[in-house]
Amino acid sequence: MGLRILVTDKLAEEGVAILKAEPGIEVDMKVGIKPEDLKAIIGQYDGICIRSETKLTADVLSNPGKLRAIARAGVGVDNVDLPTATRHGIVVMNAPDGNTISTCELTMGLMLAVSRHIADACASFKAGKWEKKLFMGNLLAGKTVGIIGLGRIGSAVAKRCLAFDMKVIGYDPFVAGVAQELSKHIRIAKTLDELLKEANILTVHTPMTDETRGIIGKKELLTLPKGAIVINAARGGIISEKDLVEVLNTDHLKGAGIDVYTKEPPEDRTLVDHPKVTALPHLGASSQEAQRNVSIDACHNIVDYLAGRELRGAVNVPAIDFAAAGALKPYAEIGHRIGALVAGIMHGRLKRLVVTYAGDIAKEPYKVVTISVIMGLLQRVVSTPLNPVNAMMVAKEYGLEISERTSSDARGYVSSVRVLAEGDLESHSVYGTVFHGHYPRITAIDDFYMEMKPEGDLVITFNEDRPGVIGEVGMTFGKHGINIASMTFGRKTETKESCLALSLDTVPPANVLEDLRGKPFMKRVHHVSLPPLVSESA
Repeated sequence: MGLRILVTDKLAEEGVAILKAEPGIEVDMKVGIKPEDLKAIIGQYDGICIRSETKLTADVLSNPGKLRAIARAGVGVDNVDLPTATRHGIVVMNAPDGNTISTCELTMGLMLAVSRHIADACASFKAGKWEKKLFMGNLLAGKTVGIIGLGRIGSAVAKRCLAFDMKVIGYDPFVAGVAQELSKHIRIAKTLDELLKEANILTVHTPMTDETRGIIGKKELLTLPKGAIVINAARGGIISEKDLVEVLNTDHLKGAGIDVYTKEPPEDRTLVDHPKVTALPHLGASSQEAQRNVSIDACHNIVDYLAGRELRGAVNVPAIDFAAAGALKPYAEIGHRIGALVAGIMHGRLKRLVVTYAGDIAKEPYKVVTISVIMGLLQRVVSTPLNPVNAMMVAKEYGLEISERTSSDARGYVSSVRVLAEGDLESHSVYGTVFHGHYPRITAIDDFYMEMKPEGDLVITFNEDRPGVIGEVGMTFGKHGINIASMTFGRKTETKESCLALSLDTVPPANVLEDLRGKPFMKRVHHVSLPPLVSESA
């Protein structure tokens, strides 16, 4: 019997045609199927293609049968319960490139709409008025645009702003550099504050992470020049909605163009209804071309994976073939996870990476492990798709200095890998090893010694080392109905500090992490999501 793929949301015809053209694949179209009906049949299919309407909850995926692939025609996968899919060994893929130009062009549209009062002038004119003087606007030409986030969309916006004769300043909160070709044409700010002081127009294009949530608040908005414009077509919450409203109520900002919201649709319409705001109902990807592109990408992704050709766009498994590492496969895997963990706990922008090999691994061709570390570190923060061939080159293009060292001190292990990441604000180091040939483990975070299994939803905390901390952390998760699967910790008695590493059964909601951050003993709280270990299941 051939492969079966279920389609439950409306996809572009070009995408569905790709599914139907693949030999040995049967395609069933059940657009708009009810959750209870989907739950009853989903296990009969090898793969499912969705957009945003279908909700693949833990309940729907509770008995997945032979399902092994989910393809989302779009970027966000908020409508898929990733931990449940991962636990059942189901690969979840998205289509991150198809929306790039669509979101970029909407960003430019918002800049024009706010600068020239397009929406308000249109509404006034349609109401029978002729208020030319009221809607006097400003040119984009000659203005300085500050772009936070220089990934695919941010880079595309930069190129178009240059075509509008604008001055462009870029800042990326994750990496210190930018692709070399773009760096020839724009200025890279050394600090966020430097960008804010000069930006007549501010636009954000970062993913939503603990690092970027609320990155633009009242202080940052007031740092902008008077009369500045603020644009957000990325993710709600990157700019504090409460603080934006407060500053808009003064005469400091001219206006804002907003396409995304912390809660969608927004229940509190204070920002949406503000007279200085041009508000849209999350239209960034809502162009016919974008929907066609993401459908094509998603359908290519799922058939190529199910047919055993290639894995692309996976959000819950590493985008690297560890089998190609041969005998170093488990070390490549632990390297990839160390990189992802470092990226998850790092504040500030990456500048330098030092990978040190000790013990038996120092005698092996460890370059493949270094490449895995780079891919884990950068896979979600650079605009160029990473693979084992280009990872080293891409890292250098973004200004990341990389060095490899060997050491005789394996800290009591047969082999040890240490990754030191240095940034403009702080540095972090993570040690890892492999027990008995195929059990990767983290053995230290910032010299807090521990033994941690690097998979699943992890919460890493840095806190005071005092009585009651572990109990209160456990009670916090218990109060919110979140089960702790395992816990390990390291401590430094001389400084009375400790690092807790907890593995959870579910993704911790943002309010739970904020609850933890508010504890008087807590210094920092990070959430890192890692896929199931490949080596242990091999």
